[in-house]
Amino acid sequence: MGKIKYIDKVRKFFEESPIVSINSLKKFLGKNKKYIYLLINHLIKRGEIKRLTDGFYSLYDDPSLAVFCFKPAYLGLQNALSIYNLWEQETIPVIITTRKIRTGIRQISGINVLIRRIKKEYFFGFEYIKYGDFYLPVSDIEKTFIDMIHFKQDIDKETLKNFKKRINKPKLKIYLKKYPKRIRERILNKLK
Repeated sequence: MGKIKYIDKVRKFFEESPIVSINSLKKFLGKNKKYIYLLINHLIKRGEIKRLTDGFYSLYDDPSLAVFCFKPAYLGLQNALSIYNLWEQETIPVIITTRKIRTGIRQISGINVLIRRIKKEYFFGFEYIKYGDFYLPVSDIEKTFIDMIHFKQDIDKETLKNFKKRINKPKLKIYLKKYPKRIRERILNKLK
């Protein structure tokens, strides 16, 4: 393949952002989609970038970065438990999004990633935390606890004990105001 125009410009663009979308490349280069796919395929074949999901690429082999592909989204559930050291188990990335997409397990960078969907009114309670080399949106401890109950996930005795030590109860009560009474009661009963 002959020299591709703009390749150095595109490489620099990838170095400045953990993930790059086809749309951001279109804006950056002002070129047609066909040409951009040619550039992307060239970089993938050379092993310089990886495909995260449809239309999203990265220099990095970190499936947690896929959280940015499903915006609005955050990392949560067991993944957040691991990030906050609330349990000792290794886990796959768990992405919680409001987007109407197919949920369940997906392969991203050769690793399983679980996608869960949440109603827009329950999309809150996350912060950007340094995880590896990047700042990623992760549900805070209180929201992680709520989501564990909301999504009917098992919480073992040790993890529950860790939650009880670290949960900010006033903050939890503020969060619970957004939920129906039956869910609030289920969550508060778990903390007793």
